[in-house]
Amino acid sequence: MQNQGIGTWVARRAQRMREEDIAVAFRDERIGYDALAERIARLANALHERGVQRGDRVAYLGNNHPSFLESLFATTMLGAIFVPLNTRLAPPEVEFAVDDAEASTLIFHADLHELARAGTWSTSARRRIQVGGTASPGVDDYESVLESGSTDDLDRPVALEDPAMILYTSGTTGRPKGAVLTHGNLTWNSFNAILDYGIGAGERVLLISPMFHVASLGMGALPVLLQGGTVILHEKFDPGAVLRTVQEEQITMLSGVPTTFQLLQEHPDFATTDISSLRHLTCGGSTMPQRMLEAYEQRGLHFSCGYGMTETSPGATALPPSMSIAKMGSSGLKHFFTDVKIVDEHGRTLPPGEVGEIWVSGPNVITEYWRRPEATADAIVDGWFRSGDLGSFDEDGYIYISDRLKDMIISGGENIYSAEVESAIMQLPQISGVALIGVPDAKWGEVPIAIATQEGAAALSAEDVIGQLQGRLAKYKIPRAVVFVDELPRTASGKIRKADLRQTYPTLPGTSEPAAS
Repeated sequence: MQNQGIGTWVARRAQRMREEDIAVAFRDERIGYDALAERIARLANALHERGVQRGDRVAYLGNNHPSFLESLFATTMLGAIFVPLNTRLAPPEVEFAVDDAEASTLIFHADLHELARAGTWSTSARRRIQVGGTASPGVDDYESVLESGSTDDLDRPVALEDPAMILYTSGTTGRPKGAVLTHGNLTWNSFNAILDYGIGAGERVLLISPMFHVASLGMGALPVLLQGGTVILHEKFDPGAVLRTVQEEQITMLSGVPTTFQLLQEHPDFATTDISSLRHLTCGGSTMPQRMLEAYEQRGLHFSCGYGMTETSPGATALPPSMSIAKMGSSGLKHFFTDVKIVDEHGRTLPPGEVGEIWVSGPNVITEYWRRPEATADAIVDGWFRSGDLGSFDEDGYIYISDRLKDMIISGGENIYSAEVESAIMQLPQISGVALIGVPDAKWGEVPIAIATQEGAAALSAEDVIGQLQGRLAKYKIPRAVVFVDELPRTASGKIRKADLRQTYPTLPGTSEPAAS
C-alpha cells in the first residue's frame, strides 16, 4: 500500500478481526471492524467525489460520536487534514479556526446547527454536512453522503511525515495557533501509550472526555483501535452513567482529569458498582490528591498520571501505576519513544532537583504550527519543543511539574490561556489593565478570576465585564469574578507580577475557602 497513514488503520485491523469483534459502541449501536472499515471507505470516496483533495482541510464540529472517528479516518485516508473543533467555543472562535485553517468542508452535528451556522456562515467552508436531524437547504445529510460513496479502495500516497490533523490551542499572544500533528506524531504517540500504559488486545476503553481534545483521542481511541479493542463513546460526562457503563460493558480503561474521578468517587453508586474490570486508570491535567488516590486504591485500583500537551500528541511522560503512592505528585517518567529535559534560561540542561523549563523531543512532537513560522521558531529549538512549563527531575528520573510559564489555567480539564481572555477584556474602552489568574476550586480544580483597573467616568461593574464576554468566549474561559483595583503590581519593566496577585487572591474573592462548585 502507498498509504502509510492512520487512515488505513481500521481497514488493516479489520483483516485481522473476527466478525463479532466490535470497534465502536455508542448508545445502543455496535459497529464491527468490517462495518466501520466499509463506512470509512464510503465516506472517503464520497468526500473525494465532492472535491476533497490531498492537503484540503475538513473541519468537524461535534461531541463524541462514531461519525467523529469515521470522518477522521476518511479524511486522512485521502491525505487531507482533519480539523476537530471544540464544541464549547463561541461563534467568533469557531469562525477564526475555520478561516485560519481555510477548511473547505464542515461536518457538524444537528444539535450544534446554530453554532455551526453562526460560526461558519462567512468562512471558507463551502461544503456543509450535517450529522443527524433534518438538514436545511444547502446542507448535505451525513448518512446520505456516506451511502453515496463506493467501497473502492482509495490507496493514496500518504507518508508518516504528512499532516493528519490541525488542533487549535490558545496561545500566549491571545490568538489560537494550529498545532499540526502528522501521521507519524499520532502513530508514535500510540506506540508510547501502548507500551507505557500496557494497552493490549481486547481493551475496552470508555471515552468520557471529548475527542476534540487530543488526550481522549491520542491516549484512548487511537491506541485501542490500533490494538483491536473496543471504543465506547459517551457524548457527555455523567458520573452515574459512567459507573453503569463500567459495570455493564466491563470497561478496562478509563481516562479523565482529577475532577472526573472525584465526581465518580462521590457518586452514591460508587461503593456498590462492580468496577473490577478496570485495569487502566489514567489521569492528566494536574496531579491527583492523596485522598483520591487512597479512595481508589481501597477498591484495588491504581492511577497512572501523565504530563503532556497538544504539541506532543499529547503524551510526554507517564507515571507507572505501581508508583502512584511512592512518587505521589510526580507526572512520571518520559514516554518510551520520547525525550524530556529540564533547562535553564540559556537552554542548558539542569541536574536533578533543579527547576527549569521542560523541553520535549521525539517522533510524537510537532514540527510546526499551521502557517505560523515565527511561533514555530519560538517554540521549537533544534528539534526540542519548549513547553513553557516549569519542572524538575528527581534522582530516579521522575518529573515533577512546579509551575507554568505561560500562566495557563486548567479548569475541569480545559486549558485557559490568560492572554486570550485578557485581550478580550482589554477591548472594553474603560479597562486600562487586567490580569487573569486561577484560584482553587473544589470541583473544577481551578477557576479564572480577573483583576483589573479602569479609567474614565463611566465605571464598569464586574457584571458588566462578564456580560460583555458572553458569546465572545467559551463559558469556561469567562472569569468567575472580576476585582477592580487602583493599581496592578508591576515589575520595573512594566510586566504584571502575577505571583503577587496569586498571594493576594488565594481564593475566590469574598470567600475564605476554595471556590464552591
